[in-house]
Amino acid sequence: MDFHRRRVAGLEAFEPSSTLAIRDPSPASDEAQTTSTISPYHSQLNGVNQPMNMYFVDVLWWTLGIVGFIILSIRIIEILWAQLRHVSAMSAPRDKQAYWRKAQWSWMPGVKRHIMYAPLWSKRHNREIRLSSALNIGTLPSRLHTILIFLYVLCNVIYMFFLNWANPNRYAFCAELRGRSGTLALVNMVPLIIFAGRNNPLIGMLKISFDTYNLLHRWMGRLVVIETIIHTIAWAIVVVADGGWALVAQKLRVDIFLNSGMVGTFALFLIMIQSLSPVRHAFYETFLNAHIFLAAVIFACTMIHCVTPHLPHYLPQFPWVLAILSIWFLDRVARAARLVYANYTGHGFTDAICEPMPGDVTRVTIRLPRHMNIKPGTHAYLRFWGANPWESHPFSIAWVDHKYKSPLPVSEKEPLVSVNNAPSTTEVSFVIGAQTGMTRKLYNLAKESPSGIRIRAAMEGPYGGHHSLDSYGHVVLFAGSTGITHQTPYVRHLLEGYNQGTVATRRVTLVWIIREYESLEWVRPFMDTILRIPNRKDILRIHVFVTRPQNPRDIVSASSTVKMFPGRPNVPLLLVKEVQEQIGSMCVTVCGPGALADDVRGAVRAVQGDTVVDFVEESFTW
Repeated sequence: MDFHRRRVAGLEAFEPSSTLAIRDPSPASDEAQTTSTISPYHSQLNGVNQPMNMYFVDVLWWTLGIVGFIILSIRIIEILWAQLRHVSAMSAPRDKQAYWRKAQWSWMPGVKRHIMYAPLWSKRHNREIRLSSALNIGTLPSRLHTILIFLYVLCNVIYMFFLNWANPNRYAFCAELRGRSGTLALVNMVPLIIFAGRNNPLIGMLKISFDTYNLLHRWMGRLVVIETIIHTIAWAIVVVADGGWALVAQKLRVDIFLNSGMVGTFALFLIMIQSLSPVRHAFYETFLNAHIFLAAVIFACTMIHCVTPHLPHYLPQFPWVLAILSIWFLDRVARAARLVYANYTGHGFTDAICEPMPGDVTRVTIRLPRHMNIKPGTHAYLRFWGANPWESHPFSIAWVDHKYKSPLPVSEKEPLVSVNNAPSTTEVSFVIGAQTGMTRKLYNLAKESPSGIRIRAAMEGPYGGHHSLDSYGHVVLFAGSTGITHQTPYVRHLLEGYNQGTVATRRVTLVWIIREYESLEWVRPFMDTILRIPNRKDILRIHVFVTRPQNPRDIVSASSTVKMFPGRPNVPLLLVKEVQEQIGSMCVTVCGPGALADDVRGAVRAVQGDTVVDFVEESFTW
C-alpha cells in the first residue's frame, strides 16, 4: 500500500506515515476504517507535509528579502543622485541650474505619472470614502501599493494551495492544509509586527514612511487572520468527521494545546472585526486599547500553542514566535527609552503650555528639559496628564526653539563658555485640532484660561523627517488647515540654508488654505519669525487662501511676496505657473485633508514632462 500511495501522490514528501495507511474496506472493518483514516489526522503532525511547508517559508522570506533589497538599491541610488545634485547646485545661482531642471531619463516622467504617483484609478487616493457623516470606510491605496499588495497576496494563495490534490484520503489532505495554513499564518506574523512598530528600522533604511508600513501592516493582518481561520477549519473538519461536534467540544475543554489555539483564533477574528475601517474610525481610541490587549492575548496563545505537550519537542514554528515577541518587546523598550530620554533629566520633567486658538485648535508648546536636534518634516507622539494620559497620538512638529542658559560669564572669574557647549533646553510647538477624545479634552482644558494652562506632558519622538528638500532648486509647499505645521519647519530650514549657502533652493512657494481669517493666529509667532529672516524676499512667496472669510475686507495682501485670496485655490493652475518659472529640479509636498492631497497629486501628475517634478505626501491613514 505504501507503493500505491507514492504512485498516487507523485511525491514522497506527500506520503502520510505508514501506520496510517488506508485499510481495504470491508463490512467487518468499519470501526477500524474510521479509527485509522480519520482520528490520527487531527492531532500532532500526522499528514502534515513539513518539508514542503518549510520550503515555502524559505520562498516567502526570499520574496520579502528580494523586494526589500530592490527598494533599498533604488533608495541608495536616489540618495546618491540627490547628494550629487545638492553638491553641484548648492553654490550655483538660479539661472545656472538648468541641467537639473531637465529630466535625465525620458521614461521617468511616465513612471511617475502612471505608477509612482498614480491613485488606484481616477483621482481619489487619500480622500476618505464616507457613506455618511458617521460612517467612514477609509481610503484607497495608490497604484504602486496595490500592485505590491496584490503580488504578495497572490504569493500566499499559491503557497497555501500547492497541495497534494490527488491524495485519496481527504482527511490527510485536510491535515496537509492545516499545516500549510498554520505555517504561513505564523511566518506572516513576523513582518506584521515589524511593520507595526514605530521604531521599525526599515523606515530609516528604506526611507519609506510609517504610513506605508501601516497600510502593509493592515493587509498582513488580514492575511494572518484568513490563514488562521483556514487552519482552524481544516482541523475542525477532521474532528467533526471523527466524533461530531461533541468531540470538538471535549477536545477544546480538556486540551490546552487546542483551546489555546481556539482562543487565539477567536482573538484574531475579533481584532479583524474591530479593525474594519468604519469601526476603527468611529471608536479609534477604544480600538487602540482593544488592539493592544487582543494582540497580547494572541501572542500568549500562540506561544502556548507552539509549546505543545503532545510532541517531544516544540513545534518547528516556535523560534518564529520568539522572534515575534522579541520584535514587539524591543519596540516597546525603544519607545520607553525615547520617552525617558526626551522627557527627564536631573533638571526636571517635561511640561506643556496649552493655548486655546480660534477654530477649536490648541497650540501646544512642549518644554523639554534637554537639548534635542529635530529635523524638518518630523512628528512626535504626545501624552497629556488630565487628557487620557495612557494614550499617545502623533502630531506634526510645527516649530523648534532652543533656549540656552547663560552661555556668557556674568563675572570676570567665570570661564567663557561656547554657545554650542552651553546647557540648553528645547521648546517644541504643535498645532492640534480638537476632534474627539483626547484632543477635545485637551482643548477644553486649555479653554479654562484665556492665556492657556500649564500641564505635565510627555513627548515620544521625533519620528520621520526622511525627506530632505535641500537638493531642489524649487520647492512648492501645500498645506491645508493644521497641515501648515508640517511645512513651517521646511520654510525656516530652507531660508536659513539659503543664507548660509548650504542648500540648492532658490525659490520657495508656500500655499496655505484655511477656512477663516482667524486661523492665522495658529502660527502667527512662527510666521513672524520667518518673515524677519534676512533675504527671505529673495526666494519666499506665500499665498494664503481663505475659503470662508467672514469679512472680505480682512483679505488684504501684506506685500508682493505675501498675498491673501478669498475662496479656494486652482491647484493645477498654480502648479503650471510654478513649472513655467521652475528653477532647477522641483519638489512639491502636501500636508492636509485628503481632498487637497488628491488635488495636488493630480496636478503633479499632469505636469510630468520634460522637467523634474517630484512629489511627497505627508499623511497618516489611521
